[in-house]
Amino acid sequence: MIFYLTYNDLPSGIYSSQVLHVVKYISTELRQSVKLVAFISFRNFKSNKQKILSELPGSIVIPMFPGVHRWRYNLFTLKLLCKLKHPSMIIGRSVIATSLALQTSVKKIVYDGRGAITAEWNEYKVVNNVQLLSEIAALENEAVNTSSYRIGVSHQLIQHWKEQFGYQLNSHVIIPCTLNKVFESLHLTQGTINITREKIGVNNTAVIYVYSGSLAGWQSFNLLHDFIKPVLISSKQNKILFLCDKDENILKLEKDFPGQVICKKLNPAEVPFYLAASDYGLLIREESVTNKVASPVKFAEYLACGLKVIISQNLGDYTEFVLQHNCGYIYTNYKPTEKPTLTQKLTIRTLALLNFTKKAHEASYKQLLNHFN
Repeated sequence: MIFYLTYNDLPSGIYSSQVLHVVKYISTELRQSVKLVAFISFRNFKSNKQKILSELPGSIVIPMFPGVHRWRYNLFTLKLLCKLKHPSMIIGRSVIATSLALQTSVKKIVYDGRGAITAEWNEYKVVNNVQLLSEIAALENEAVNTSSYRIGVSHQLIQHWKEQFGYQLNSHVIIPCTLNKVFESLHLTQGTINITREKIGVNNTAVIYVYSGSLAGWQSFNLLHDFIKPVLISSKQNKILFLCDKDENILKLEKDFPGQVICKKLNPAEVPFYLAASDYGLLIREESVTNKVASPVKFAEYLACGLKVIISQNLGDYTEFVLQHNCGYIYTNYKPTEKPTLTQKLTIRTLALLNFTKKAHEASYKQLLNHFN
């Protein structure tokens, strides 16, 4: 049996696509015995546990010891679980999950590296606890260099490990953030586009630039604002659609550009249709170590919905992907252009399905599992 171990990750759309669906894929498609072990906060424990179990029955969901900086106190519970279930391998999603796994008696430990964690914590103040901040670099170094095998979300992340932690092995696979099933099953037609545009309240000649996701610090709203302002000024037919909670930044844009700024808070099942009804997906972030190694799932989602992506320089592997596949623009070079046709949208969607489904990375998953045979 394989344990897929998460620590302090709460259920969300990202958790569903990048954790729950990965565990399902390994179980059903690769026919491996695998079980999710999730340590989550006491806060709202019962409801969050139910959310996880409703999507992935049979998961082991455990309240973690209060205080993220007391993460080592959870080791006793994990060791007990290992003694009872006898896993042959633990895949740790995050540095701390992997650090816990490395202290068990299980010999096969895989570090599922989701980003440059030390850099992210320091660049964007993800964690404020002084103790954790003082030890995260050593813990990330241990996860990178002591694990039996590694998953990296981008080639840029592997290069970061080499430069920052002296990683010299070739014991890794690269698997980017992959699509949720709702994006894979989207039926993209002119009819579905028209229906959603009616719901949004725009006509078919309008050009919609869409931003989907968090407006957290590392998403770089100032850069986004500086890009979209001249686009909105250039034509009343240009609109921006935010798929997120409304905040003061959006309120100011609404005031400055009445009728051109739309904000919707949707349930996850609706998101693909609103993206597909748009024309350009915005993925504009500042240059930082965090963003340089990232694999934003929004990139895959935009492409799966047929959007051309307007992207920053040096964003993971994906700025180069955009240039190589002619599926968007670097934001500093973009000038308002014609709307993508339905044929172009379908071509872009095919590109996403070829590169960002879990099935597309089956060989890498098998390479990881076969490494230990």
